[in-house]
Amino acid sequence: MNKHGKKYAAAAQLVDRDKLYTPKEAVELIKKTAFGKFNETIELHLKMGVDVKQADQMVRGVTLLPHGTGKTVRIAVFADGEGARIATEAGADVVGGDDFIKEVEGGRLDFDITVAVPQMMAKVGRLGKILGTRGLMPSPKAGTIVPPEQLPRLIKELRMGRVEFRTDKTANIHTIVGKANFSQEQLLENLMAMIDAIMRAKPTAAKGQYIKKMVVATTMGPGIRLDLSEALAAKPTA
Repeated sequence: MNKHGKKYAAAAQLVDRDKLYTPKEAVELIKKTAFGKFNETIELHLKMGVDVKQADQMVRGVTLLPHGTGKTVRIAVFADGEGARIATEAGADVVGGDDFIKEVEGGRLDFDITVAVPQMMAKVGRLGKILGTRGLMPSPKAGTIVPPEQLPRLIKELRMGRVEFRTDKTANIHTIVGKANFSQEQLLENLMAMIDAIMRAKPTAAKGQYIKKMVVATTMGPGIRLDLSEALAAKPTA
């Protein structure tokens, strides 16, 4: 059986597995547990108290992190004519209509986020099996299907750190809140903004305890459990 390496073991020694940390304590500690040779992603993992088998209890939303994600995102826009011109001028990395759709069908996936104008969705819909399984399909719920005049705003938000979150099949949410090279203040503000957004996305049909467990971790490091009462009582600071 594979075991964690020495660096992980050293990082794990810094974390008290029986302790529930305040958000401030957690971001202070997580900076110390980032031992990777690359700029690790700081992730937030939540166990939700919803029944994802019920469509009206799915948790999904978007938020704009105050300090961005620290990631460079490649944005693809499905548009033609005036929409394509606007998207190109707004700084989209890939823009196209029918030809671009054919390229995606042929295996092109050199992008991280897709956006579409409504007029293209009848054609983009046939890419569901390709984009949907990778979480790349434009959708109204994610706010990634917009009329041409709204493309500049959306593309700007995506560059700044617009993040989509949603429950998976096991009622968990896994999302990014920053990078290891962020300051403690930046991580704390991003973390609180994300928690606030998830709380505001609570479905009206959800009953009982909405969030059961909350953990932050680096890409390779140990999990740090958050004190739910402290995390939910805190307010976004940006």
